Amino acid sequence: MKLRKALYELKQAPRAWNAKLDQELQKLGFVRSEEEHAVYKRGSGSSLLLLGVYVDDLIICGPDKNNIAEFKKEMYRTFSMSDLGMLSYYLGMEVKQSPGQITICQRAYATKIVDQCGMTVCNPADTPME
Repeated sequence: MKLRKALYELKQAPRAWNAKLDQELQKLGFVRSEEEHAVYKRGSGSSLLLLGVYVDDLIICGPDKNNIAEFKKEMYRTFSMSDLGMLSYYLGMEVKQSPGQITICQRAYATKIVDQCGMTVCNPADTPME
């Protein structure tokens, strides 16, 4: 099959995007993790910023909201971006955030599996066998 139009008008777009993002993050002082190449780190202590990358989505974590806002401004200067706000759902995980607490669960994923298996009307039991 012939590729007529690829993501971002380039056949090598995912690789080109990742290379451009990596280059820009390094210019901004981020260091890519050796253990997980989709994770970047800048600073330490109260100025720490952690960045998770999945294709063209970024998750920004850090203790200082002002630091996060400044990083977003830096990214807006280079890329056309949209801010989706606080993380609530990512890669099949539900994320609930409240002061001092972050809860991650896969309720939606588990429900989807149960639906696909046709077990939504079954009778659940703590001990299904004697």
